[in-house]
Amino acid sequence: MGYRDVMSRAEDVADQFLRVTKHYLPHMARLCLVSTFLEDGVRMWFQWGEQSEYIESTWSCGRFLANVFVLINLLGQLGSCVLVLSRKFVQQACGAMFGILALQTVAYSILWDPKFLMRNLALSGGLLLLLAECREEARSVFAGVPSLGRQSSPKHLLQLGGRVLLILMFMTLLHLNLSLISVLQDLVGTALVLLVAVGFKTKLAALTLVAWLLGINVTFNAFWSVPAYSPMHDFLKYDFFQTTSVIGGLLLVVALGPGGVSMDEKKKEW
Repeated sequence: MGYRDVMSRAEDVADQFLRVTKHYLPHMARLCLVSTFLEDGVRMWFQWGEQSEYIESTWSCGRFLANVFVLINLLGQLGSCVLVLSRKFVQQACGAMFGILALQTVAYSILWDPKFLMRNLALSGGLLLLLAECREEARSVFAGVPSLGRQSSPKHLLQLGGRVLLILMFMTLLHLNLSLISVLQDLVGTALVLLVAVGFKTKLAALTLVAWLLGINVTFNAFWSVPAYSPMHDFLKYDFFQTTSVIGGLLLVVALGPGGVSMDEKKKEW
């Protein structure tokens, strides 16, 4: 069996998966995507004192402003998740979540930590895909005037930006050591994320990454197996839900397709 036969069969399997799941895949994708915001909003409630004390001691801003910070994070995240899942005011909800990500990046000094910064950018990519999903194609205001083409529409540019940012998650998973298994994982993972970024065999590559991330998440981020009092419990829990959100973004790529700015779309013109 040659390479083309293997790829053809793999794409047939991916297409069959999409046919079976097309009615509920977008709902699953949205739930996964907002899961880290849900978890963080709930954590703000149960760890209000610890979060407020951390902000107060780090920024010397006083207890009142520290409590305001926690309240904004709690209400902003939980409220936005409810709006996204109910398909109401999605653009405004995404804007609020972008604001929360920016606020946390500064407040928790994530800007100076490359790993966590890339993960926040990956979450931003998922939000761009969410915006693309709910965005209606704009009609041309000037009928008869030549346009820049379908591939340059805001929706397709959002999809491109979302795909590119989403793959930053995988940069934090590279092992960068010389063992055979690690080298193979890094090479395969890099190849898959590049395929998603350029939009070539996009749905198949994204589904493969979803399966890979699910395996990594359940195996290495099993926070439920660590005692709740252990600091590692919170770290693994945070990692688990962030990875789940990236899985949601990839599922949106599968459900929506790569968009007009992609090699898959260009192939249709060839």
